[in-house]
Amino acid sequence: MSGRKPADLQGRRKQAAGEDEERAASRKQGGGKRAGGFRPRPAERQRKRKRAPSLRSGSSRKVIDGAVALLDAIAAAGEPADRVRHAWMRQHHCRFEPEERSALIHLSEEVLRQRGRLDWWIARDKTMSAADNRLRLAAYRILAMGAKTNGLQFLFEAGPAEAAAFLQRLEGHTLEHPDMPLAARCNIPEWILPHLKARFGADLEIELAAMLRPAPLDVRINPLKTSRDAAAAALAAEGLRSQPTPFSPLGLRLSPQAYVNNGQAYAEGLIEPQDEGSQLAAQLADAAGVKMTVDFCAGAGGKTLVLAAAMRNAGRLIALDISAGRLSQAKLRLRRAGAHNAETREMDAKWLKRHAGQADRVLVDAPCTGTGTWRRKPDARWRLQPQDLAELRQRQVEILDRAARLVKAGGRLIYATCSVLREENEDQVAAFLQRHPDFEIMPVGVVWPRAIGGACPVAGPYLTLSPARHGTDGFFAAILRRRG
Repeated sequence: MSGRKPADLQGRRKQAAGEDEERAASRKQGGGKRAGGFRPRPAERQRKRKRAPSLRSGSSRKVIDGAVALLDAIAAAGEPADRVRHAWMRQHHCRFEPEERSALIHLSEEVLRQRGRLDWWIARDKTMSAADNRLRLAAYRILAMGAKTNGLQFLFEAGPAEAAAFLQRLEGHTLEHPDMPLAARCNIPEWILPHLKARFGADLEIELAAMLRPAPLDVRINPLKTSRDAAAAALAAEGLRSQPTPFSPLGLRLSPQAYVNNGQAYAEGLIEPQDEGSQLAAQLADAAGVKMTVDFCAGAGGKTLVLAAAMRNAGRLIALDISAGRLSQAKLRLRRAGAHNAETREMDAKWLKRHAGQADRVLVDAPCTGTGTWRRKPDARWRLQPQDLAELRQRQVEILDRAARLVKAGGRLIYATCSVLREENEDQVAAFLQRHPDFEIMPVGVVWPRAIGGACPVAGPYLTLSPARHGTDGFFAAILRRRG
Protein backbone atom coordinates (compact mmCIF):
# COMPACT_ATOMS: atom_id res chain seq x y z
CA MET A 1 0.00 0.00 0.00
CA SER A 2 0.22 -2.29 0.23
CA GLY A 3 -0.08 -1.67 2.82
CA ARG A 4 2.03 -2.19 0.28
CA LYS A 5 4.79 -1.22 2.67
CA PRO A 6 4.79 -3.12 5.94
CA ALA A 7 5.88 -1.18 8.99
CA ASP A 8 9.36 -2.61 9.09
CA LEU A 9 12.20 -0.23 8.37
CA GLN A 10 14.35 -2.48 6.20
CA GLY A 11 13.40 -0.85 2.93
CA ARG A 12 10.57 -3.28 2.19
CA ARG A 13 7.65 -1.87 0.27
CA LYS A 14 4.05 -2.57 0.89
CA GLN A 15 2.73 -4.97 -1.67
CA ALA A 16 -0.01 -3.64 -3.82
CA ALA A 17 -3.10 -4.49 -1.95
CA GLY A 18 -4.29 -7.71 -3.32
CA GLU A 19 -0.96 -8.53 -5.04
CA ASP A 20 0.11 -11.00 -2.39
CA GLU A 21 0.10 -14.55 -3.73
CA GLU A 22 0.38 -15.90 -0.20
CA ARG A 23 -2.98 -14.58 0.95
CA ALA A 24 -4.93 -17.61 -0.33
CA ALA A 25 -2.30 -20.34 -0.60
CA SER A 26 -4.65 -23.25 -0.16
CA ARG A 27 -8.00 -21.79 -1.17
CA LYS A 28 -9.85 -22.89 -4.26
CA GLN A 29 -10.65 -20.42 -6.98
CA GLY A 30 -13.88 -18.48 -6.82
CA GLY A 31 -14.95 -19.34 -3.29
CA GLY A 32 -18.68 -19.24 -2.80
CA LYS A 33 -19.11 -16.92 0.18
CA ARG A 34 -21.11 -13.79 -0.48
CA ALA A 35 -19.19 -10.54 -0.24
CA GLY A 36 -19.87 -7.06 -1.47
CA GLY A 37 -23.15 -8.05 -3.09
CA PHE A 38 -21.97 -11.27 -4.77
CA ARG A 39 -24.68 -13.84 -5.45
CA PRO A 40 -23.09 -17.22 -6.16
CA ARG A 41 -24.16 -18.95 -9.34
CA PRO A 42 -25.55 -22.51 -9.08
CA ALA A 43 -22.12 -24.05 -9.65
CA GLU A 44 -20.63 -21.81 -6.97
CA ARG A 45 -23.40 -22.73 -4.54
CA GLN A 46 -22.60 -26.35 -5.25
CA ARG A 47 -18.94 -25.77 -4.45
CA LYS A 48 -19.99 -23.98 -1.27
CA ARG A 49 -21.96 -27.03 -0.15
CA LYS A 50 -18.96 -29.22 -0.83
CA ARG A 51 -16.76 -27.01 1.36
CA ALA A 52 -19.19 -26.97 4.26
CA PRO A 53 -17.30 -29.75 6.12
CA SER A 54 -14.35 -27.36 6.39
CA LEU A 55 -16.31 -25.36 8.96
CA ARG A 56 -16.83 -28.45 11.07
CA SER A 57 -13.22 -29.48 10.59
CA GLY A 58 -12.25 -26.26 12.38
CA SER A 59 -13.07 -28.01 15.66
CA SER A 60 -10.72 -30.92 15.00
CA ARG A 61 -7.62 -31.31 17.12
CA LYS A 62 -5.38 -31.41 14.04
CA VAL A 63 -6.70 -28.12 12.69
CA ILE A 64 -6.54 -26.35 16.06
CA ASP A 65 -2.98 -27.58 16.69
CA GLY A 66 -2.05 -26.49 13.17
CA ALA A 67 -3.54 -23.02 13.65
CA VAL A 68 -1.57 -22.57 16.89
CA ALA A 69 1.64 -23.67 15.16
CA LEU A 70 1.02 -21.23 12.31
CA LEU A 71 0.30 -18.37 14.72
CA ASP A 72 3.50 -19.18 16.63
CA ALA A 73 5.46 -19.16 13.37
CA ILE A 74 4.03 -15.74 12.47
CA ALA A 75 4.93 -14.36 15.90
CA ALA A 76 8.46 -15.76 15.77
CA ALA A 77 9.20 -14.51 12.26
CA GLY A 78 8.28 -10.87 12.88
CA GLU A 79 7.38 -10.61 9.19
CA PRO A 80 4.03 -10.09 7.41
CA ALA A 81 1.66 -12.94 8.22
CA ASP A 82 0.77 -13.70 4.61
CA ARG A 83 4.43 -14.26 3.75
CA VAL A 84 4.96 -16.56 6.74
CA ARG A 85 1.70 -18.39 6.08
CA HIS A 86 2.66 -19.08 2.48
CA ALA A 87 5.98 -20.63 3.52
CA TRP A 88 4.40 -22.56 6.41
CA MET A 89 1.58 -23.97 4.30
CA ARG A 90 4.04 -25.03 1.60
CA GLN A 91 6.04 -26.94 4.20
CA HIS A 92 3.02 -28.54 5.93
CA HIS A 93 0.63 -28.76 2.97
CA CYS A 94 0.46 -32.57 2.85
CA ARG A 95 -0.56 -32.90 6.49
CA PHE A 96 -4.02 -31.45 5.89
CA GLU A 97 -7.00 -32.10 3.68
CA PRO A 98 -8.27 -29.13 1.62
CA GLU A 99 -11.13 -28.49 4.07
CA GLU A 100 -8.71 -28.60 6.98
CA ARG A 101 -6.33 -26.14 5.28
CA SER A 102 -9.20 -23.73 4.66
CA ALA A 103 -10.38 -24.01 8.27
CA LEU A 104 -6.85 -23.62 9.64
CA ILE A 105 -6.18 -20.45 7.66
CA HIS A 106 -9.56 -18.98 8.58
CA LEU A 107 -9.07 -19.73 12.27
CA SER A 108 -5.58 -18.22 12.41
CA GLU A 109 -6.72 -15.08 10.54
CA GLU A 110 -9.65 -14.52 12.90
CA VAL A 111 -7.42 -14.85 15.97
CA LEU A 112 -5.14 -12.18 14.47
CA ARG A 113 -8.13 -9.92 13.72
CA GLN A 114 -9.54 -10.26 17.24
CA ARG A 115 -6.28 -10.18 19.17
CA GLY A 116 -7.10 -6.93 20.99
CA ARG A 117 -10.32 -8.27 22.45
CA LEU A 118 -8.85 -11.67 23.22
CA ASP A 119 -5.87 -10.18 25.06
CA TRP A 120 -8.22 -7.97 27.07
CA TRP A 121 -10.20 -11.01 28.26
CA ILE A 122 -7.00 -12.83 29.19
CA ALA A 123 -5.55 -9.83 31.08
CA ARG A 124 -8.88 -9.14 32.80
CA ASP A 125 -8.96 -12.55 34.47
CA LYS A 126 -5.61 -11.90 36.23
CA THR A 127 -4.94 -15.62 36.71
CA MET A 128 -2.96 -16.04 33.50
CA SER A 129 0.54 -14.60 33.47
CA ALA A 130 0.54 -13.67 29.78
CA ALA A 131 -1.38 -14.21 26.57
CA ASP A 132 -0.01 -16.75 24.10
CA ASN A 133 -1.45 -18.15 20.89
CA ARG A 134 -2.84 -21.32 22.49
CA LEU A 135 -4.74 -19.25 25.00
CA ARG A 136 -5.90 -16.77 22.36
CA LEU A 137 -7.14 -19.48 20.05
CA ALA A 138 -8.95 -21.34 22.82
CA ALA A 139 -10.54 -18.10 24.01
CA TYR A 140 -11.61 -17.26 20.45
CA ARG A 141 -13.24 -20.68 20.03
CA ILE A 142 -15.25 -20.14 23.20
CA LEU A 143 -16.12 -16.45 22.86
CA ALA A 144 -16.74 -16.30 19.11
CA MET A 145 -17.85 -19.84 18.29
CA GLY A 146 -19.50 -21.04 21.48
CA ALA A 147 -17.10 -23.96 21.99
CA LYS A 148 -16.82 -25.75 25.33
CA THR A 149 -13.71 -26.02 27.43
CA ASN A 150 -13.67 -29.82 27.47
CA GLY A 151 -13.04 -29.83 23.71
CA LEU A 152 -9.94 -27.66 24.15
CA GLN A 153 -8.27 -29.35 27.12
CA PHE A 154 -5.69 -31.02 24.86
CA LEU A 155 -4.12 -27.61 24.20
CA PHE A 156 -3.03 -27.35 27.83
CA GLU A 157 -2.13 -30.91 28.76
CA ALA A 158 1.42 -29.76 29.47
CA GLY A 159 0.47 -26.20 30.32
CA PRO A 160 -0.69 -24.29 33.39
CA ALA A 161 -3.49 -25.83 35.44
CA GLU A 162 -5.18 -22.43 35.63
CA ALA A 163 -5.89 -22.44 31.89
CA ALA A 164 -8.85 -24.82 32.05
CA ALA A 165 -10.45 -22.89 34.90
CA PHE A 166 -9.97 -19.62 33.03
CA LEU A 167 -11.55 -21.01 29.88
CA GLN A 168 -14.52 -22.30 31.85
CA ARG A 169 -15.09 -18.79 33.17
CA LEU A 170 -15.28 -17.55 29.57
CA GLU A 171 -18.14 -19.86 28.69
CA GLY A 172 -21.37 -18.00 28.13
CA HIS A 173 -19.58 -14.77 27.19
CA THR A 174 -18.97 -13.23 23.76
CA LEU A 175 -16.02 -11.29 22.38
CA GLU A 176 -17.51 -7.98 23.51
CA HIS A 177 -17.92 -6.74 27.07
CA PRO A 178 -19.31 -3.42 28.38
CA ASP A 179 -16.11 -2.74 30.37
CA MET A 180 -13.86 -3.22 27.36
CA PRO A 181 -11.89 -0.02 26.53
CA LEU A 182 -12.07 1.47 23.06
CA ALA A 183 -8.65 0.31 21.85
CA ALA A 184 -9.37 -3.31 22.80
CA ARG A 185 -12.87 -3.14 21.33
CA CYS A 186 -11.43 -1.88 18.05
CA ASN A 187 -8.54 -4.38 18.09
CA ILE A 188 -5.76 -1.79 17.90
CA PRO A 189 -2.76 -0.96 20.09
CA GLU A 190 -3.51 1.71 22.68
CA TRP A 191 -0.68 4.01 21.52
CA ILE A 192 -2.13 4.54 18.03
CA LEU A 193 -5.67 5.39 19.17
CA PRO A 194 -5.10 9.20 19.35
CA HIS A 195 -3.67 9.19 15.83
CA LEU A 196 -6.71 7.36 14.46
CA LYS A 197 -9.11 9.61 16.38
CA ALA A 198 -7.47 12.61 14.76
CA ARG A 199 -8.04 11.07 11.36
CA PHE A 200 -11.57 9.66 11.66
CA GLY A 201 -13.20 11.64 14.46
CA ALA A 202 -16.78 10.50 15.07
CA ASP A 203 -16.42 7.79 12.41
CA LEU A 204 -13.58 6.06 14.25
CA GLU A 205 -15.42 2.89 15.29
CA ILE A 206 -17.18 2.60 11.93
CA GLU A 207 -13.88 2.78 10.06
CA LEU A 208 -12.06 0.39 12.39
CA ALA A 209 -14.95 -2.07 12.17
CA ALA A 210 -14.57 -1.99 8.38
CA MET A 211 -10.88 -2.79 8.82
CA LEU A 212 -11.83 -5.98 10.66
CA ARG A 213 -13.79 -7.35 7.71
CA PRO A 214 -11.96 -9.40 5.05
CA ALA A 215 -11.26 -7.36 1.94
CA PRO A 216 -12.50 -8.38 -1.51
CA LEU A 217 -9.98 -9.25 -4.17
CA ASP A 218 -9.63 -6.39 -6.65
CA VAL A 219 -7.81 -6.86 -9.94
CA ARG A 220 -6.74 -4.24 -12.46
CA ILE A 221 -7.23 -5.04 -16.12
CA ASN A 222 -4.38 -4.33 -18.54
CA PRO A 223 -5.59 -1.95 -21.28
CA LEU A 224 -2.52 -2.81 -23.37
CA LYS A 225 -4.00 -6.28 -23.91
CA THR A 226 -7.69 -6.31 -23.08
CA SER A 227 -10.85 -4.45 -22.09
CA ARG A 228 -12.72 -4.69 -18.80
CA ASP A 229 -15.55 -6.70 -20.36
CA ALA A 230 -13.13 -9.10 -22.06
CA ALA A 231 -11.14 -9.56 -18.84
CA ALA A 232 -14.34 -10.28 -16.91
CA ALA A 233 -15.24 -12.89 -19.52
CA ALA A 234 -11.79 -14.47 -19.22
CA LEU A 235 -12.19 -14.72 -15.45
CA ALA A 236 -15.70 -16.13 -15.86
CA ALA A 237 -14.24 -18.85 -18.09
CA GLU A 238 -12.09 -19.81 -15.10
CA GLY A 239 -15.15 -19.96 -12.83
CA LEU A 240 -14.48 -16.57 -11.24
CA ARG A 241 -17.35 -14.10 -11.11
CA SER A 242 -16.45 -10.41 -10.97
CA GLN A 243 -18.11 -7.02 -11.07
CA PRO A 244 -16.73 -3.58 -12.02
CA THR A 245 -15.16 -1.53 -9.24
CA PRO A 246 -17.22 1.60 -8.55
CA PHE A 247 -14.48 4.20 -9.10
CA SER A 248 -11.59 2.76 -11.11
CA PRO A 249 -12.41 2.16 -14.79
CA LEU A 250 -9.69 -0.49 -14.83
CA GLY A 251 -10.90 -2.52 -11.84
CA LEU A 252 -12.83 -5.74 -11.31
CA ARG A 253 -13.91 -6.95 -7.89
CA LEU A 254 -14.05 -10.60 -6.85
CA SER A 255 -14.97 -12.33 -3.62
CA PRO A 256 -12.39 -12.41 -0.79
CA GLN A 257 -11.86 -16.14 -1.36
CA ALA A 258 -11.00 -15.78 -5.06
CA TYR A 259 -7.47 -16.52 -6.24
CA VAL A 260 -6.27 -15.50 -9.70
CA ASN A 261 -2.50 -15.94 -9.73
CA ASN A 262 -2.58 -19.48 -11.08
CA GLY A 263 -5.13 -18.73 -13.80
CA GLN A 264 -4.81 -18.12 -17.53
CA ALA A 265 -5.94 -14.49 -17.41
CA TYR A 266 -3.12 -13.67 -15.00
CA ALA A 267 -0.53 -15.71 -16.91
CA GLU A 268 -1.37 -13.88 -20.14
CA GLY A 269 -1.01 -10.47 -18.49
CA LEU A 270 -4.67 -9.53 -18.82
CA ILE A 271 -5.06 -8.76 -15.10
CA GLU A 272 -3.04 -7.98 -11.99
CA PRO A 273 -4.28 -8.12 -8.37
CA GLN A 274 -4.36 -4.54 -7.08
CA ASP A 275 -6.71 -2.82 -4.64
CA GLU A 276 -8.94 -0.20 -6.22
CA GLY A 277 -7.44 2.52 -4.04
CA SER A 278 -3.96 1.72 -5.30
CA GLN A 279 -5.23 1.79 -8.89
CA LEU A 280 -6.74 5.24 -8.40
CA ALA A 281 -3.64 6.70 -6.76
CA ALA A 282 -1.52 5.66 -9.75
CA GLN A 283 -4.06 6.82 -12.33
CA LEU A 284 -4.00 10.30 -10.78
CA ALA A 285 -0.49 10.68 -12.20
CA ASP A 286 -2.34 11.44 -15.46
CA ALA A 287 0.59 10.08 -17.45
CA ALA A 288 -1.13 9.80 -20.84
CA GLY A 289 0.77 11.64 -23.54
CA VAL A 290 3.72 12.78 -21.42
CA LYS A 291 7.36 12.32 -22.45
CA MET A 292 8.94 11.15 -19.18
CA THR A 293 7.43 9.56 -16.07
CA VAL A 294 9.32 8.28 -13.02
CA ASP A 295 7.94 5.79 -10.50
CA PHE A 296 10.28 6.84 -7.71
CA CYS A 297 9.61 3.99 -5.25
CA ALA A 298 8.57 1.36 -7.77
CA GLY A 299 9.05 -1.76 -5.67
CA ALA A 300 7.68 -4.78 -7.55
CA GLY A 301 6.04 -2.51 -10.11
CA GLY A 302 2.34 -2.50 -9.22
CA LYS A 303 1.88 1.19 -9.95
CA THR A 304 4.48 1.17 -12.73
CA LEU A 305 2.09 -1.09 -14.65
CA VAL A 306 -0.68 1.48 -14.28
CA LEU A 307 1.63 4.21 -15.60
CA ALA A 308 2.74 2.05 -18.53
CA ALA A 309 -0.85 1.39 -19.56
CA ALA A 310 -1.71 5.11 -19.32
CA MET A 311 1.28 5.99 -21.53
CA ARG A 312 0.27 3.35 -24.12
CA ASN A 313 3.90 2.30 -24.59
CA ALA A 314 4.89 5.82 -25.67
CA GLY A 315 7.36 8.12 -23.95
CA ARG A 316 9.87 7.03 -21.33
CA LEU A 317 8.95 5.34 -18.06
CA ILE A 318 11.57 4.71 -15.37
CA ALA A 319 10.94 2.45 -12.39
CA LEU A 320 13.34 3.36 -9.57
CA ASP A 321 13.89 1.49 -6.31
CA ILE A 322 16.65 0.71 -3.84
CA SER A 323 16.05 -3.07 -4.10
CA ALA A 324 17.37 -5.04 -7.07
CA GLY A 325 15.21 -7.99 -6.03
CA ARG A 326 11.99 -6.00 -6.19
CA LEU A 327 13.00 -4.49 -9.52
CA SER A 328 13.57 -7.98 -10.91
CA GLN A 329 9.97 -8.80 -10.06
CA ALA A 330 8.86 -5.56 -11.69
CA LYS A 331 10.76 -6.44 -14.86
CA LEU A 332 8.97 -9.79 -15.12
CA ARG A 333 5.56 -8.20 -14.57
CA LEU A 334 6.22 -5.47 -17.14
CA ARG A 335 7.22 -8.09 -19.68
CA ARG A 336 4.09 -10.14 -19.00
CA ALA A 337 1.95 -7.01 -19.37
CA GLY A 338 3.53 -6.08 -22.72
CA ALA A 339 4.87 -2.75 -21.39
CA HIS A 340 7.80 -1.90 -23.69
CA ASN A 341 8.49 1.70 -22.75
CA ALA A 342 9.54 0.97 -19.16
CA GLU A 343 13.02 0.52 -17.77
CA THR A 344 14.01 -0.52 -14.25
CA ARG A 345 16.87 1.15 -12.43
CA GLU A 346 18.35 0.97 -8.95
CA MET A 347 18.36 4.29 -7.13
CA ASP A 348 21.54 6.14 -8.04
CA ALA A 349 22.60 9.64 -6.96
CA LYS A 350 24.41 10.35 -10.22
CA TRP A 351 21.38 9.39 -12.33
CA LEU A 352 19.13 11.56 -10.18
CA LYS A 353 21.49 14.53 -10.60
CA ARG A 354 21.73 14.09 -14.39
CA HIS A 355 17.92 13.97 -14.78
CA ALA A 356 17.04 16.83 -12.43
CA GLY A 357 14.20 18.94 -13.78
CA GLN A 358 13.38 16.57 -16.68
CA ALA A 359 10.37 14.52 -15.58
CA ASP A 360 6.79 15.43 -16.48
CA ARG A 361 5.44 13.16 -13.75
CA VAL A 362 7.07 11.69 -10.64
CA LEU A 363 5.04 9.24 -8.58
CA VAL A 364 6.20 8.71 -5.00
CA ASP A 365 4.48 5.71 -3.42
CA ALA A 366 6.20 6.31 -0.11
CA PRO A 367 7.18 3.84 2.62
CA CYS A 368 4.54 4.17 5.33
CA THR A 369 2.89 2.49 8.30
CA GLY A 370 0.45 0.63 6.04
CA THR A 371 -2.44 1.41 8.38
CA GLY A 372 -4.77 1.53 5.38
CA THR A 373 -4.14 -2.16 4.64
CA TRP A 374 -5.11 -3.56 8.03
CA ARG A 375 -8.18 -5.37 6.69
CA ARG A 376 -5.83 -7.40 4.47
CA LYS A 377 -3.00 -7.63 7.00
CA PRO A 378 -4.51 -7.80 10.50
CA ASP A 379 -1.17 -8.74 12.02
CA ALA A 380 0.44 -5.50 10.84
CA ARG A 381 -1.25 -3.43 13.54
CA TRP A 382 0.53 -5.42 16.24
CA ARG A 383 3.96 -5.21 14.59
CA LEU A 384 3.77 -1.44 14.25
CA GLN A 385 5.54 0.49 17.01
CA PRO A 386 5.57 4.23 17.89
CA GLN A 387 9.19 4.62 16.81
CA ASP A 388 8.29 3.20 13.40
CA LEU A 389 5.96 6.12 12.73
CA ALA A 390 8.63 8.66 13.68
CA GLU A 391 11.29 7.02 11.52
CA LEU A 392 8.97 6.53 8.55
CA ARG A 393 7.96 10.19 8.61
CA GLN A 394 11.61 11.21 8.37
CA ARG A 395 12.16 8.83 5.45
CA GLN A 396 9.15 10.31 3.69
CA VAL A 397 10.63 13.79 4.03
CA GLU A 398 13.93 12.66 2.53
CA ILE A 399 12.27 10.77 -0.34
CA LEU A 400 9.97 13.65 -1.24
CA ASP A 401 12.84 16.13 -1.32
CA ARG A 402 14.91 13.88 -3.59
CA ALA A 403 12.00 13.12 -5.91
CA ALA A 404 11.06 16.80 -6.21
CA ARG A 405 14.37 17.55 -7.90
CA LEU A 406 13.36 15.44 -10.91
CA VAL A 407 10.18 17.41 -11.63
CA LYS A 408 10.34 19.88 -14.51
CA ALA A 409 8.65 23.29 -14.48
CA GLY A 410 4.95 22.64 -15.00
CA GLY A 411 5.44 18.97 -14.10
CA ARG A 412 3.75 17.13 -11.25
CA LEU A 413 4.80 15.22 -8.16
CA ILE A 414 2.21 12.71 -6.96
CA TYR A 415 2.66 11.68 -3.33
CA ALA A 416 0.79 8.54 -2.25
CA THR A 417 0.64 6.30 0.81
CA CYS A 418 -1.51 3.40 2.01
CA SER A 419 -1.70 5.05 5.42
CA VAL A 420 -4.71 6.71 7.04
CA LEU A 421 -2.64 8.80 9.47
CA ARG A 422 -2.58 12.58 9.05
CA GLU A 423 1.08 12.69 10.12
CA GLU A 424 2.05 10.74 6.99
CA ASN A 425 -0.43 12.41 4.65
CA GLU A 426 -1.84 15.94 5.01
CA ASP A 427 0.82 17.01 7.51
CA GLN A 428 3.59 15.69 5.30
CA VAL A 429 2.26 17.58 2.28
CA ALA A 430 1.94 20.82 4.26
CA ALA A 431 5.55 20.52 5.45
CA PHE A 432 6.72 19.80 1.90
CA LEU A 433 5.04 22.95 0.56
CA GLN A 434 6.78 25.01 3.23
CA ARG A 435 10.14 23.62 2.16
CA HIS A 436 9.32 23.94 -1.56
CA PRO A 437 7.35 27.13 -2.24
CA ASP A 438 7.77 26.55 -5.98
CA PHE A 439 5.21 23.74 -5.73
CA GLU A 440 1.44 24.11 -5.38
CA ILE A 441 -1.48 21.75 -4.79
CA MET A 442 -3.53 20.61 -7.77
CA PRO A 443 -6.92 19.52 -6.37
CA VAL A 444 -7.79 15.92 -7.16
CA GLY A 445 -11.13 17.01 -8.60
CA VAL A 446 -9.32 19.00 -11.31
CA VAL A 447 -7.29 16.02 -12.53
CA TRP A 448 -9.92 13.29 -12.04
CA PRO A 449 -12.11 13.87 -15.15
CA ARG A 450 -9.20 13.48 -17.58
CA ALA A 451 -7.15 10.88 -15.71
CA ILE A 452 -9.97 8.62 -14.47
CA GLY A 453 -13.40 9.89 -15.55
CA GLY A 454 -16.71 9.73 -13.73
CA ALA A 455 -17.54 11.45 -10.48
CA CYS A 456 -14.69 12.12 -8.07
CA PRO A 457 -15.52 10.38 -4.75
CA VAL A 458 -13.82 12.99 -2.56
CA ALA A 459 -14.57 16.67 -2.02
CA GLY A 460 -11.23 17.98 -0.71
CA PRO A 461 -7.96 18.69 -2.49
CA TYR A 462 -6.54 15.23 -1.73
CA LEU A 463 -7.55 11.67 -2.50
CA THR A 464 -8.46 10.22 0.92
CA LEU A 465 -10.04 6.78 0.66
CA SER A 466 -11.13 4.47 3.46
CA PRO A 467 -12.68 0.99 3.77
CA ALA A 468 -15.94 2.18 5.35
CA ARG A 469 -16.64 5.11 3.01
CA HIS A 470 -15.29 3.79 -0.28
CA GLY A 471 -14.85 0.03 0.05
CA THR A 472 -11.13 0.33 -0.73
CA ASP A 473 -8.02 0.07 1.38
CA GLY A 474 -7.10 3.30 3.15
CA PHE A 475 -5.23 5.39 0.58
CA PHE A 476 -4.00 8.95 0.29
CA ALA A 477 -2.71 10.87 -2.72
CA ALA A 478 -1.74 14.49 -3.29
CA ILE A 479 -0.92 16.11 -6.65
CA LEU A 480 1.78 18.79 -6.38
CA ARG A 481 2.58 20.93 -9.43
CA ARG A 482 5.87 22.74 -9.92
CA ARG A 483 5.10 26.26 -11.01
CA GLY A 484 6.27 27.00 -14.54
